Amino acid sequence: MSATAMSAQTDRFVHDRLPPRDQWPQLCYDRPELQLPARLNLVERLLDGACDRGWGGRPCLRSAGEVLTYDQARRRVDGICRVLTDDLALVPGNRVLLRGGNSIGMALAWLAVVKAGLIAVATMPLLRARELGDIIDKAQPAAALCDAALLDELELARRDRAGLGEPLLFNAGGRAGSLEVRAAADPRTFAACPTAGDDVAMMAFTSGTTGKPKAAVHTHRDVLAACEAWPRHVLRATPDDIVVGSPPLAFTFGLGGLLIFPLWAGASVFFPDGPYNPESMVRQIGAIGATICYTAPTFYRQMAPFARQHGVGRLRICVSAGEGLPDATRQLWKQATGIEMLDGIGATEMFHIFISSAGADVRPGAIGKVVPGYQAKVVDEQGRELPRGTIGSLAVIGPTGCRYLDDARQTQYVRGGWNHPGDAFVQDEDGYFFYQARADDMIITAGYNVGGPEVEDALLRHPAVAECGVIGKPDEERGMIVKAFCVLKPGHAADGAMVKALQDHVKATIAPFKYPREIEFLPSLPRTETGKLQRFRLRQL
Repeated sequence: MSATAMSAQTDRFVHDRLPPRDQWPQLCYDRPELQLPARLNLVERLLDGACDRGWGGRPCLRSAGEVLTYDQARRRVDGICRVLTDDLALVPGNRVLLRGGNSIGMALAWLAVVKAGLIAVATMPLLRARELGDIIDKAQPAAALCDAALLDELELARRDRAGLGEPLLFNAGGRAGSLEVRAAADPRTFAACPTAGDDVAMMAFTSGTTGKPKAAVHTHRDVLAACEAWPRHVLRATPDDIVVGSPPLAFTFGLGGLLIFPLWAGASVFFPDGPYNPESMVRQIGAIGATICYTAPTFYRQMAPFARQHGVGRLRICVSAGEGLPDATRQLWKQATGIEMLDGIGATEMFHIFISSAGADVRPGAIGKVVPGYQAKVVDEQGRELPRGTIGSLAVIGPTGCRYLDDARQTQYVRGGWNHPGDAFVQDEDGYFFYQARADDMIITAGYNVGGPEVEDALLRHPAVAECGVIGKPDEERGMIVKAFCVLKPGHAADGAMVKALQDHVKATIAPFKYPREIEFLPSLPRTETGKLQRFRLRQL
């Protein structure tokens, strides 16, 4: 177990709302690379440390318009740190809401928040005001940094929340008073906040089956320990790698793959000017000489014909995560590119991937073996390990683990010190893990997690809907799609126009990717005698 140090975070809001110690997961640091110092700031270690290692002149953050070296990125980060601590008078432990897509501006803002000892609360760019409001209510941020193009929904969320001041804008085109302009006004360096390894670096929001946001809390040590696990032993990136991908930085999958892990390796990451489509990603990979790509299986499947047509240049590693990887997709991609896809399973609660295999260790149909630094087993409902070849629930421990902010669901995720991500698996005699299904009602569609009850809540806000139930329906292209069963109120027609009206309503109420791609109308929904919705019967339909 690593040593502890006195916390540098004077705002104890998050620390005071962590679960009781007896509800924490077992944290294991039993490998030499996991012996991290007690006093630790992860951005100082990754970004400043890269410059100290002689990588200051190497490319770090790329876009179509600019390339920042590690030294230039550090100077930009230091400028933002001064704005946060001097201009905004934020103190270590304050939460900072971050709203932006994947861009150099968003990456710099995240790094500055954490370097200054603050707590990063990154939010998905597609979230609507109601969803942002839930996060604001939970995290109680002291400030917000927002991409200028995404301000509208945040302003709606702030309308009834006097505690959050006016957002500071980035990617604002040199607008007076913007984050970039204020940060450039003072060229001095900024000494990283002397955080303890156990100080909180970030809160990652995830939605469970109830749709209520859960905040998974990760420390500086958690994030750096994650770097010493999957990236070191499986990914094995080098300083010459150029990384591209589609997962948002607000997802831990995207944050790790498209920012933290490239910095750890001394590599560089490319951010596009806008969202990728399958063809544009393939063309971008060739144009910039990308060597590592992160995206979901659905996207790889859609990219395959363009990869066959245009080639993939220097690409050598293709990481798939976010949903189950069908072997047909793996083979389709391999036929198109000659590259064996690197699969993995992780969790927001664990920060990143903990089961994975690459190259010659890949076994058809399997996600892989447990990553060095972690332990995993398949267990029954009582937490007892099952014989190999038996379907059960996955349980994991390692150097990272689940600690929810002030949430009774902690005891559902952590039992007996083990993390239970809610996935059904089979483990074979050789230690390979084979994914079976989600153990709960979470719908994973094209790499996005969608809680059925959240979609139900949005549908019920439409005046025509009396009752509804939402499930995930298997789909060859997207893994699953969101499907809704609706009972309409009298006087409303169950026709195509109603389907479109309900879909548009959901898109306007919550993040658009959560809308039901199929809607079926029923005279009634199957329920138990006590009134509980029987989703399994909807799946049978």
